[in-house]
Amino acid sequence: MPETACGHRRHPGAASGGIPANPELTCDRRRFLHRVDAERPPTPTKPRTSGDFDALYAGAPPWDIGRPQPAFLELAKAGELHGRVLDLGCGTGEHVLMAAARGLDATGVDSSAAAITIAQSKAQDRGIAARLLVADALELASLHEQFDTLLDSGLFHIFNDDDRARYVHSLATATKPDARYHMLCFSDREPGDWGPRRITRTDIESAFTNGWRIDSIEPTTFTITIDPGAAHAWQVSITRTSGPDNP
Repeated sequence: MPETACGHRRHPGAASGGIPANPELTCDRRRFLHRVDAERPPTPTKPRTSGDFDALYAGAPPWDIGRPQPAFLELAKAGELHGRVLDLGCGTGEHVLMAAARGLDATGVDSSAAAITIAQSKAQDRGIAARLLVADALELASLHEQFDTLLDSGLFHIFNDDDRARYVHSLATATKPDARYHMLCFSDREPGDWGPRRITRTDIESAFTNGWRIDSIEPTTFTITIDPGAAHAWQVSITRTSGPDNP
């Protein structure tokens, strides 16, 4: 079996999936996955914790690309962000700062205090006014607020089945009819078992039923900092409707 430049043996299927592999970056991914088990797919017996993410943000998590995800940047350019914006699992703040820089009332929440600290530093350095809070996306009712646009870049796909249902209910408590929810998540089209759990179209359709209207589910890519530089993803737009889940 061939070896990479750093001495790791490369599995024969490592370069499958239609995206060419870079040996050096493959080594980076291996080191990352060995270093922090929190990037394993969540299970009902091992959900991620804020401590897991604090450990990740002590380094350089692969989703933290230092700029907005291209798919979300296009949404902003197209004028799809409006009203009060809530960035769910905002990490180091690129999307909430993107919204705030466009003059929107923007709030970012994340369970990781380490991520919020970095986001607050970015906001100060860039001279952008945004509200950044350590908060649990599963308990949005505690904010006692409602928002017009919700952004979710890589949060939905971390939840196990039980927490996924809690998350959708939590979203309902923070939105009113006609609010829009925009989501990027890993797709089942991504080969291998590294990183977060894969999400199918059926997973999305099953999660957002009463009180929601799915407007689009489109294949796209999720930019990452490790080999192969992008992962297959779904870009989803959903509208909150009046329904039995309305708080």
